[in-house]
Amino acid sequence: MRRPLAPLAVLVLAAILAGCGGGDDKKETGKTAGKKAATTATQQKAAATPPRRGGLTRCVKVAAPQPKPAKKLPKPTLRLDPDKTYEAVLDTSCGRFTITLDVKRSPKTSASFVYLSKRGFYDNTVFHRIVPGFVIQGGDPRGTGQGGPGYTVVEAPPSDTKYTKGVVAMAKTEIEDPGTSGSQFYVVTADDAQLPADYALLGKVTAGQDVVNRIAVVRTDATNPDPAKQERPINPVVLRTVTINESKGK
Repeated sequence: MRRPLAPLAVLVLAAILAGCGGGDDKKETGKTAGKKAATTATQQKAAATPPRRGGLTRCVKVAAPQPKPAKKLPKPTLRLDPDKTYEAVLDTSCGRFTITLDVKRSPKTSASFVYLSKRGFYDNTVFHRIVPGFVIQGGDPRGTGQGGPGYTVVEAPPSDTKYTKGVVAMAKTEIEDPGTSGSQFYVVTADDAQLPADYALLGKVTAGQDVVNRIAVVRTDATNPDPAKQERPINPVVLRTVTINESKGK
């Protein structure tokens, strides 16, 4: 699976050289260990955050969309204007939130995300991974953590990148080069996820943080005997659409 590893898991798996998972159609080669769960107080605080934008005060129960068939899309050649501001508005079953893309520091990663969004690639997919106090992750058309667009982009993030609350980055496997990405992305919900600067930077949540907080405390199937399913929401969190808005630079 494409996934950022929780801090303790990074140390453990680096020591034993176990895989954090496969990318497109790759099977997980190792087992994430030592995930940091949020405390009950932290979860209550996040859940109690009053809604500011997003239109919902709770998640709406919806049916899980059907997994999309595997695709091998051509690698994008799109180039974004660094003098413009690009915002991705994600409409989910828990409300809407906005990511402002970091075009200047991550032009290729941002362009790939815009390319996929405009093709409707992310429409009717799910957030397949929720780890309280760490990340929420989506962008897999198969909904399993093993899907992608059929291509990868490599753009190593700045060495001083910090994955703090609201930062959005791209998931990758442990064996892939730093900055490798397909379609799967994650939003950091920890104050500081303490991840190494290995994950391609996409941008930051600039509106609807309350919606992200809401998704972050959705109940998962923690008792499932299959470890690969323990981080999946019991009631699906659906990403209905991603809309790209562009404007003159601020």
